[in-house]
Amino acid sequence: MKDKIRKDLMELMLVPGLSGHEDRVRRRLKNSLAGQGIKTESDCLGNLHAHFAGEGPRVMLFTHMDQLGFIVRKIEADGFLRLERLGGVPERALAAQDVLICVAEGRDVAGTIAHKSHHATSPDEKYSVTPYANLYVDAGFSSAAAVEAAGIRIGQPVVYAPFAESRAEDKICGTSVDDRAGCAVLLAMADKLRKRSSGPPVDLCFTVLEEFNLRGAQTLAQQLQPDIAIQLDLMLATDTPDMASRGDMVLGGGPGMSLYSFHGRGTLNGVIPHPAMVSLFEASAKAHNIPLQRSAQTGVLTDLSYVQLIGKGVASIDMGFPMRASHSAREVCDLNDLVQLTDLLHVAISSISPDFSLNRDDYT
Repeated sequence: MKDKIRKDLMELMLVPGLSGHEDRVRRRLKNSLAGQGIKTESDCLGNLHAHFAGEGPRVMLFTHMDQLGFIVRKIEADGFLRLERLGGVPERALAAQDVLICVAEGRDVAGTIAHKSHHATSPDEKYSVTPYANLYVDAGFSSAAAVEAAGIRIGQPVVYAPFAESRAEDKICGTSVDDRAGCAVLLAMADKLRKRSSGPPVDLCFTVLEEFNLRGAQTLAQQLQPDIAIQLDLMLATDTPDMASRGDMVLGGGPGMSLYSFHGRGTLNGVIPHPAMVSLFEASAKAHNIPLQRSAQTGVLTDLSYVQLIGKGVASIDMGFPMRASHSAREVCDLNDLVQLTDLLHVAISSISPDFSLNRDDYT
């Protein structure tokens, strides 16, 4: 399983899939599942899901397949491109980054977010962050006509140049670890669900638009009407000097469980997990000797915050894996955490019986 997760993750990280433009990723996932004999369905937005029949509460197990990036905002007469951010793209991490302008498979165009020549910068400029609106992409074109001849138009999706690399001690580094790592885990889970002989009904879902407005999963949940929702995403690793005060989440320390998330900037929403789900994962981890880390963070938000409000309410929890350098062009995770997350999901979901209680009073 470890080799499969590594292979799937490395391949998925090289497939561009800006939020709202996830089609290449969806097709890659669909083909992978079809290769396992698993039938999938997709909706108008591009969400992809597979259903595994069973008995008991209906489980929606999901992760997002999109990534953050940019949209071409303006094509200058001299061939340079101006960008608009899509998602939480940090301005301080942009200058000199390579990007990929997504035209079509085989026709994508490489470019670089220009960085003003050091020899020409003033003392103040040397210690300041250039606002993204003042940045531009140099893709080698010398005129707007040449840009358009290459198939680039206003509204074209742009992502960090896809990159995937194995590092020491099973670390994986690259673009879109968030959340192609979650996708790789779900592909491994699909194989386990395909082979099982019992368990609850599970909808295995790959969702869209998470990095745009967190709403892609909402339409799918409205269709599926789950009783339980388990969402997979990164969890902020706090094992680097700049993050040490934020928590106790370390790479290689095992999967994580979020006990609290809240996004206080712009979107006032978050998730406090259902006690039945906290109990389920704590008991499963203990019974099977799987390490389980705990997270409580502000500034973090997943599309579970909207899924939990479907129908009469859904018993929900965010599970995930530690990751460093979120929303940068070089995110880092540990392959072993992904393997243990898969194991934990498998044993936890397998223990959801037809009489599994979702009554809060049974746990509090």
